[in-house]
Amino acid sequence: MKKIFSIGLAVSATVFGAGASAAGGGRDTISIVGSSTVYPFATVVAEHFGKGGKFKTPKVESTGTGGGIKLFCAGEGVDHPDIANASRRMKDTEFQQCKKNGVKDIVEVKIGFDGIVLARSKKSKPMELSRKDIYLALAKQIPDPDCGGCDNLIDNPYKTWNEVNPALPATKIEVLGPPPTSGTRDAFAELALEGGCKEFKWIAALKKDNEPEYKKVCHTVREDGAYVEAGENDNLIVQKLVANPNAVGIFGYSFLEENADKVAAAKIEGVDPSFESIADGSYSISRPLYFYVKKSHVGMIPGIVEYIAEFTSEKAWGEDGYLSERGLVPLPADERKEMAEDAKKLKPLSL
Repeated sequence: MKKIFSIGLAVSATVFGAGASAAGGGRDTISIVGSSTVYPFATVVAEHFGKGGKFKTPKVESTGTGGGIKLFCAGEGVDHPDIANASRRMKDTEFQQCKKNGVKDIVEVKIGFDGIVLARSKKSKPMELSRKDIYLALAKQIPDPDCGGCDNLIDNPYKTWNEVNPALPATKIEVLGPPPTSGTRDAFAELALEGGCKEFKWIAALKKDNEPEYKKVCHTVREDGAYVEAGENDNLIVQKLVANPNAVGIFGYSFLEENADKVAAAKIEGVDPSFESIADGSYSISRPLYFYVKKSHVGMIPGIVEYIAEFTSEKAWGEDGYLSERGLVPLPADERKEMAEDAKKLKPLSL
C-alpha cells in the first residue's frame, strides 16, 4: 500500500484560509492542489522541504488536475492556493480564466514524465493491447463493424474483450478509470483513445475537416457501465483490482511501481511500461507532468521560491533523485537544467 503522508490535506477551497495567522490574516503554509498523479511526488518534496526546519511543511490536496487548476485560477490572495499540480499542460481556456480572475503571472514547471498504464490483478494473465483495442473497447461510439468500412458510427456493442479482438480474453469489459476532472483522463483520451481512433482513415480525416466532431468521436467514453469512474484515488482502483481480478484499472506508472506485488500492466503495442520505455518514448501512452506557481504569491506566502528550488534540485528530480525512486521519469539532463533555471527566474508562462 502507498504510504500515506501526514501532509494535512485540505478538503475544500474554504480551507485555504484556515491556516491564516491571527495577526494580519496572513498564511504561513504553502497550499498545493491538483493532480492525483503528481500528488505522491509533491508530498515527498513537501516532507523533505519541511524537514529543513525553516518553513512549515506545505499542505497538499489531491483534487485532480482540472479541479486543482480551477481552484488555482479562482483568484489571488491567501484564500486561494499557491501551486497547482497537473498531469497535463494547462489549457488555453484555463489560462484565460486565470487572467480573467486576476491571476496573470503564472510560472510553469515541467517536472518529468509518467506513463498511463492499464493494469489487472496479478491473479490474472497480463493482457497485450493495442490503442485500437482500447478505443474499440471504451469509446462511446465506434465504426460499424458490419458495414465494410463505411463512415457510419454505432453505439459501442462490445461486452467482452474477445469481441473487440479474438486474441483477448473472453471476460467482461470492466475498466476502472479517472473522472473527467483528472489530467490522467485527458491524457488517456488523447494518447490512448485518439491513438486508436485515428487508425480509421475516415475518422482521421475529420480532424482537418471538423475537429470538434473528430474529438467527440475519439475522446468520448462509453457510459453503459463498461467504464467506471473511480474517482481521484488511484489506491482505491488498485484495491478494487485485487478484489476483482477480471477488471482493468487506469492510473499512472508510479502507482504501478508502488503496487507491483498486486497488479501487472498490459503491454501496449508490444511494449511494457517501464522507466526506460517511458523515458525514450517507445511506450506510446506517456505524458509530461507539471506544476504551476502563482508568481504574485511569492513573497506573500513564505517558502515558495525555496519549495521550487527543492523540487527542481538534482537530489529530488535528477536521475538518481528521491523522486525517481517513487516512479517519476526524469527529464533529459539538458532540459532539467533549462527548466530549473527558468523556474528560478520565475519565468512567466505564455500560451
